[in-house]
Amino acid sequence: MEGWQKRIKISILMADDDEDDCMLASEALTESHLQHELHLVKDGEELMDYLYRRGKYINPENSPPPGLILLDLNMPKKDGREALREIKSNPTFKHIPVVVLTTSKAQEDIRLSYSLGANSFIIKPVTFASLVEVMTTIGKYWFNVVELPY
Repeated sequence: MEGWQKRIKISILMADDDEDDCMLASEALTESHLQHELHLVKDGEELMDYLYRRGKYINPENSPPPGLILLDLNMPKKDGREALREIKSNPTFKHIPVVVLTTSKAQEDIRLSYSLGANSFIIKPVTFASLVEVMTTIGKYWFNVVELPY
């Protein structure tokens, strides 16, 4: 399974306020043999602090530019919709692929996410095995099939 992976280590930035989901996503990335770094933020404000390197993210060694953002829609402070709008309207960040990974199944959220520039919309799987499968698929697609800007 490891043969399909590129050897370049890419940072994945996950914005999700649910600690259990973050832990499971981290474990699923490990289980799917992705060798990329996962950085976690708990809301849209912290996501933007990370991208703009503000506050605790001022040091680039602790906040490498993400090659991919996994974004939950329903978070406190600044939700995923607001963060997505800001990311995709900023010339510095709009090239970063954003995969919405959320529990929402609402068609309005799906349509809005794509209209704001989301690259994919994935409904969070309910089982760990399904989450591993999703992370493996994300890894194969974003880190092997497509070419990402660096």
